[in-house]
Amino acid sequence: MSKIFISGGCKNGKSFYAQHLAKQQQNGSNLYYVATMAAVDNEDNDRIIRHQADRDGWGFTTIEQWRDIESILDTCDHDGSFLLDSLTALLANEMFLPDGNICENAADKISTGLTRILNSVKHIVIVSDYIYSDALIYDPLTELYRKSLASLDRLAAQLCDVVLEVVNTQVVMHKGERDAFEKIR
Repeated sequence: MSKIFISGGCKNGKSFYAQHLAKQQQNGSNLYYVATMAAVDNEDNDRIIRHQADRDGWGFTTIEQWRDIESILDTCDHDGSFLLDSLTALLANEMFLPDGNICENAADKISTGLTRILNSVKHIVIVSDYIYSDALIYDPLTELYRKSLASLDRLAAQLCDVVLEVVNTQVVMHKGERDAFEKIR
């Protein structure tokens, strides 16, 4: 059983690496790709198409789950191998609602669902973007988003067995047993 959290900078290979880890944990069970990005522009559409092409032929069942993340437990085999990509997009979807309103407690809602998922499934790889470390001060709404994502990332890191950071396509292990990591690598 492995629960893996992967963080790192945007567009640096985290998703592709996460696919490999999820596939290695499959062991004949179902393989799920939980896609959380809801496209809002052409750049998002291009990124989604690239991710779909990257996993084509891998055997993933794609679940588009832009909000209410814990509902995947109602339709998926809990013994399967999951790849949740990404907390970053999920938070944006939960926080910035389609009607233009802001859900200021979106991180709390996701935390509840994520904890339930992590307590229910055997194998999962969770991807997030490390976007909250610069020293700039942003507007209050952006700061709320950054702090909320940092909170979700801390929760995922706490509840996962392995915590990895991808830096310029290099993988750095922050938590977990090196022997266990080598087996899933």
